[in-house]
Amino acid sequence: MSQTAVPVIAIDGPTASGKGTVAQRVADSLGFHYLDSGSLYRLTALAALRQGIDLANAPDLARVATNMQIDFQGGKTLLDGCDVGDEIRTELASQNASLVAALPMVRDALLTLQRDFRVAPGLVADGRDMGSVVFPDATLKVYLTATAEARAVRRTKQLKEKGMSAIMDDVVKELRARDERDMNRPVAPLKHYPDAYLIDTTEISADQAVKKILGLAQKSVGS
Repeated sequence: MSQTAVPVIAIDGPTASGKGTVAQRVADSLGFHYLDSGSLYRLTALAALRQGIDLANAPDLARVATNMQIDFQGGKTLLDGCDVGDEIRTELASQNASLVAALPMVRDALLTLQRDFRVAPGLVADGRDMGSVVFPDATLKVYLTATAEARAVRRTKQLKEKGMSAIMDDVVKELRARDERDMNRPVAPLKHYPDAYLIDTTEISADQAVKKILGLAQKSVGS
């Protein structure tokens, strides 16, 4: 099967909309590979900071993005052989990723890497521009969203479960600031495009969202 013939389910949406959890479960249900594209930007920022590189230095950040050694194994995220899964899930890492993702040179550097995840039998990719830029020919496109307040509740719970402090009002402000950056950046802005199915997870569970997407996949992917 040629790479372009491999089915892709692209799931985009704002931070803490539940797309990571949902995308992973959809991938597991279908036996597809999974790409958490947001982690690539988090990893780029982390690798750059470890090398003392300013997060506004686009050329050096692009070099880091091209050369870093990453791997996803058994639920772990490895950077140069070390598990950094918890380190890249902090609010600071999220903010740094948003800054890095706004740089065209970094996005270009990561584009090929992301597309290399497209291998048989299929791929479920989540992010902010999976259906619009990375996989514009995706078999199924979904835009997952929720209110800032609902997303803040989820993010606060996630942080506290990891032993990190979090104040609800601060999390709401940070999410809205992140949305503003992601939606208004000059390259690949976050938005709901007409060819993507809109699913609002404010009032539904992750399991319900997964069921909806699997129903859509059955019609478009044929699985």
